Order: sequence, then C-alpha cells, then structure tokens
Amino acid sequence: MNWFELLLLCALGAALWFWLDSLRAREIGIAAARQSCAEEGLQFLDETVAGRSLKLVRDDDGVLRWQRVFAFEYSDTGNNRCSGSVTMLGHQVELLHVRPHLYVVPSAHETLH
Repeated sequence: MNWFELLLLCALGAALWFWLDSLRAREIGIAAARQSCAEEGLQFLDETVAGRSLKLVRDDDGVLRWQRVFAFEYSDTGNNRCSGSVTMLGHQVELLHVRPHLYVVPSAHETLH
C-alpha cells in the first residue's frame, strides 16, 4: 500500500466518523426539540431538524468541538408554523430556542440558583 492509498483510506475513515458523529448529534437535537415542544404544549412539526450552521468552537475547557445549529418548526395553534433552533456543542445541548422562550442549558459544573 503506497502513501496515496493510505492517505485516501484515512480521509475516508475521517469522513465516515464525521458523518456518524453528525447523525448522533442530529438525533440528540431531535429529542431535545421534541421534549421542549411537549413541555410547552406545542406541536413538533415534521418530526425532524435541519442543519443550519457548523463550526469549530472551544468549550469551557478550551477543547475544540463541533458546534451545530439545527432549525425546526413547531405550531402553537395547529394552523401556523413557527421556527425554533437547537444549538449543540459536541453531543450536548447548549441552547434551545422556542419563541418566545430561550432555554439555556447549564453546563455540568454549573448550578442553577
């Protein structure tokens, strides 16, 4: 196996890892959006989220992680469509926005007072 084939194999492995990691983050985002809509008495439309943003950011410990923003739609009356979003940092929900409410999910080391 020459260097080109090895490099190609590594690139394919990295792409596969990124794809699977993105699917896992999306599933967590769907579950968070579904749960927040249920708690607010809203109807989670289409049962899915759509990717809106992807970038590398540093977490509280200075580690680079993927930040993904997913958009979703919900209805409060059943006759309209409203937009919400879920911001993920790695596989953790960082922010969940359902108009007119904004939920800030505390980090594991933070406490709510």
